[in-house]
Amino acid sequence: MHLFDLSGKVALVTGSSRGIGEAIVRRMAEHRARVVVSSRKADACERVAADINGKYGAEDETAAAIPCNINDKAQLRALVDATHAKFGKIDVLVCNAAINPYFGPGMEIPDEAFDKIMGANVRSNHWLCQMVLPEMAARKDGVVIIVSSIAGLRGTPLIGAYGISKAADFQLARNIAVEYGPDNVRANCIAPGLVKTDFARALWETPEVEKQMASGNPLRRLGEPDDIAGAAVFLASRAGAWMTGQALVIDGGTTIA
Repeated sequence: MHLFDLSGKVALVTGSSRGIGEAIVRRMAEHRARVVVSSRKADACERVAADINGKYGAEDETAAAIPCNINDKAQLRALVDATHAKFGKIDVLVCNAAINPYFGPGMEIPDEAFDKIMGANVRSNHWLCQMVLPEMAARKDGVVIIVSSIAGLRGTPLIGAYGISKAADFQLARNIAVEYGPDNVRANCIAPGLVKTDFARALWETPEVEKQMASGNPLRRLGEPDDIAGAAVFLASRAGAWMTGQALVIDGGTTIA
């Protein structure tokens, strides 16, 4: 068996109509998984799902578009239920969707912004895991991947609350790994550095800014969504079968430079 083969697996990926999430669903489909494309905008989800089906198997419907607002628990429940109705199970849960509505000193963040960050980046992941883990445990097989950030590993003067939420995601994965490991369920985080996505566009939009931001890592370039997608395929596949509770840092060497 190919170490990275995802044949027969169903992967639910939040925030997957663009950026890192889109790259993950595309690469998982390439490795023969069936994937659920989910974000708030139905048309964006449908665009990505249609393109995947056109490339990897429209007849069997490799990809399904199921929009969802991760801040709404009822919508998350509906997302899980719709995935079951479509594909019958969830083998891989990728919690990728996240927000950061505030840039500035941590001690000045409004309560509303802090609550939004923690709700979207931590609580929604917790809710989704609560909904999906029981079936994984019953099946004695499952993978949870949480896309965190190196912001959860370092202090920051501008995105402190975001960093706190991403540090909490590391702990969420560790807790799941310990609690569900005996049921052959693995949970890990991916901690990207600065990746060229719309989410971080302000930090790379001009060549001058991009060069400045990239100068702090040994590879002297910013990440691309595919740099992260490959790690998600690894963690979801047999290649990552003995890895759990870990934070896989992919940052061009930023945190060690």
